[in-house]
Amino acid sequence: MNHVTRRGVLRRDSYKCAYCDKPATTIDHVIPRCKGGENSWENLVAACFPCNSRKADKTLAQLGWRLRVTPRCPRSNALFLTGLEHMEADWGQYLYAG
Repeated sequence: MNHVTRRGVLRRDSYKCAYCDKPATTIDHVIPRCKGGENSWENLVAACFPCNSRKADKTLAQLGWRLRVTPRCPRSNALFLTGLEHMEADWGQYLYAG
């Protein structure tokens, strides 16, 4: 489970830039791919376009930047249950079965 997606990273980070806290529309590799960074939950963060452009293929140390939060793999259903407040009551038994 927990296959990383652009949409999932944006949701996990509440559509807020990991660098400046402004609204995010892109994702960024904390450790750039050209420096061995992977496409993983722990290496991807939501970013606003200006921060993503400025960071480019640099590391946080090179820029003197810090992340607002530590990127982690989300809990299993956390990303998929967001926005389901108005679902049909009968569906709850299938979504919350443990």
